[in-house]
Amino acid sequence: MFRLLTELSVKLVKQYLPSPFVFCTLLTTIAYLAALLLAGQSPLEAAGFWGNGLWSLLGFSMQMALILVTGHVLAKAPLVSRFLDRLAAKVRSPRMAVAAVTVVSLIGCWLNWGFGLIVGAVFAKSLARQVKGADYPLLVASAYSGFLIWHGGLSGSIPLALATEGADLIKISGGTIQTGIPVAETLFSPFNLVIVLGLFVGLPLLNMAMLPKHPVIADPAKLNEPQPELPDKETPAQKIDDSRWLALLLVAMAAVYLYAHFSRQGFNLGLNIVIALFLFAGILAHGTLERYARGVEDSARGIAGIVLLFPFYGGIMGLMMGTPEGGTSLAASLTQTFINISSTESFPVLAFLSAGLVNVFVPSGGGQWAVQGPVMLPAGVELGVSPTVSAMAIAWGDAWTNMIQPFWALPLLGIVGLDARAIMGYCLMALLYSGVLISLVFWLLV
Repeated sequence: MFRLLTELSVKLVKQYLPSPFVFCTLLTTIAYLAALLLAGQSPLEAAGFWGNGLWSLLGFSMQMALILVTGHVLAKAPLVSRFLDRLAAKVRSPRMAVAAVTVVSLIGCWLNWGFGLIVGAVFAKSLARQVKGADYPLLVASAYSGFLIWHGGLSGSIPLALATEGADLIKISGGTIQTGIPVAETLFSPFNLVIVLGLFVGLPLLNMAMLPKHPVIADPAKLNEPQPELPDKETPAQKIDDSRWLALLLVAMAAVYLYAHFSRQGFNLGLNIVIALFLFAGILAHGTLERYARGVEDSARGIAGIVLLFPFYGGIMGLMMGTPEGGTSLAASLTQTFINISSTESFPVLAFLSAGLVNVFVPSGGGQWAVQGPVMLPAGVELGVSPTVSAMAIAWGDAWTNMIQPFWALPLLGIVGLDARAIMGYCLMALLYSGVLISLVFWLLV
């Protein structure tokens, strides 16, 4: 029965899920109409919010492009590639491969979501090269499923925002939080640890159970990682290009910078620091600047989806978050609808579900927190629900519907050479499992 359900999910997604650009355009249309009908915005106001939002993610788009490229180039370095292949060679069966890539992705995304996305994608490719009969789309979907855990992990933007004292915290919490909340009460709270444990135990088992009877074997052209050729050292310029000393000098400067960063801020893996680690570790692993630059040229082909789609998702965020004078934003209106039907017992679950819905249109933890926090947290307090619980419900809702939103899958898909249709059928099953798990925890344990 479960296999039939999985096959049906995969079939439906392959037949009916539009391409990422068309999907994004459909979301734009829905958000625009909703802004007119639900938020009372005029056509000109809604169009203005959309147009202004188009350029709101340009900096973040560059960060995501660099995450993809630097992570991919690091993985292509001979030293790293051989290590991953040796690790993958210890996996003996397709079932073990699915479990292994799920666990690796979960660990990576719990530590840092950007790191986990790239490591999961690269390890999936290594397993596809090494494990005979492994289903490539399921391996990649399993790697992406680990992203579910990110907002309950060390790089979760909402828990980290809660721990940061200041005027911004008071404002974004609607005045319900006056001092920072330590991560011991959010990330390491009993209910959050139960969710994390449930994902670590349940997701590998779920993904293994979805192994198809007739696996889709990866195209070898998608798995081979050609190494950049070095110059021929015939001229002084070519010898400088091939100099390892210049690469080591650059890496040494980076090491001093990273040492200073971690000395001042502790183990703070912000997105820029993850990019820096990928970048300079890649230069060190490739050995020369010339080899690394050629690797970047090859890997940059995978960023097309980011370049094309991120501005349009910025436009959708503009529609969802734009607030006309004397009015309310569409995201706040949707949030208020869930609040109106809540009780003390149901509020955490409904907060989680509302955040999942908003996340489909605003796939940004920070952006969603800015919209829902000032509305959801005060409403929870009025019903007797702790602001910490309300905030973590928003955090998990933000992570949950990433399984049906290809926005965050674009860097991973750029590395593995698949489109969203190939993996989203499996991800839909992960969405159902995690939705039940998280809802039960918020209903029974908080």
